[in-house]
Amino acid sequence: MNSITMTLNADELILQALREDISSEDVTTNAVMPKAQKGEAHLICKQDGVLAGLWVFKRVFELLDEDICVKLNFEDGDTVKNGEIIGTVTGDIRAILSGERTALNYLQRMSGIATYTNSVAKLLEGSKVKLLDTRKTTPNNRIFEKYAVKTGGGYNHRYNLSDGVLLKDNHIGAAGGVKQAVLMAKEYAPFVRKIEVECETVAMVEEALEAGADIIMLDNMSVEEMKKAVALIDGKAEIECSGNVTKENISHYISLGVDYISSGALTHSAPIMDVSLKNLHVV
Repeated sequence: MNSITMTLNADELILQALREDISSEDVTTNAVMPKAQKGEAHLICKQDGVLAGLWVFKRVFELLDEDICVKLNFEDGDTVKNGEIIGTVTGDIRAILSGERTALNYLQRMSGIATYTNSVAKLLEGSKVKLLDTRKTTPNNRIFEKYAVKTGGGYNHRYNLSDGVLLKDNHIGAAGGVKQAVLMAKEYAPFVRKIEVECETVAMVEEALEAGADIIMLDNMSVEEMKKAVALIDGKAEIECSGNVTKENISHYISLGVDYISSGALTHSAPIMDVSLKNLHVV
């Protein structure tokens, strides 16, 4: 995430999160710390995992106090062990106390996604299959969660509805069938856009191929159905498989000959990684 992207997109979202937590004032902090006082706290890892979101953690405090200093001992994508000190936060104790929860919420969530994604991506090592995320993200947190997937070793599917054509069951129903939906998409969408069709049966795959789909998603098919579909496609389109794919069952799909496996679980079911801001003291 470069500084331009962060300023244009992330800063406003982080500020919204801070406003959610501090609607008028931080009553507790103002009660115990009425005046500015320089302090320092340690960011401590409490379980093994892959870090993601350190720049967001840092940015939370910078938006509260431009003079605060966050020194980090690791970078996003690094593996950390339980008990390691990830970094230190030094500055006005009031800013440290007020920003602590928001900063940790981002870091814990993003690192949890990166850690889970990494554990799934390792299961695909040695194959040509790429692991994709989905749009099943927390509202207003997509930029952070999709970044975390990439940090963990996964790849991003389309970022949002403006990013590409994906004809799902309801689009197909609205258009009156697979062929009609593809033809309408080809007529409307810029020629540089690939057209992906979600197929639930082998018959739908046939229709999508005949209509000239660029990517075919095999959705919620049995392994046997997927084998038939892959043989039918035979290189005429890229293949994605999806539908309740998790770390526990992904091994069933690796040898099918698909190009991509997408999993909403990367973002909607990843547990947080436990990190804490501790040992706050005056310096």
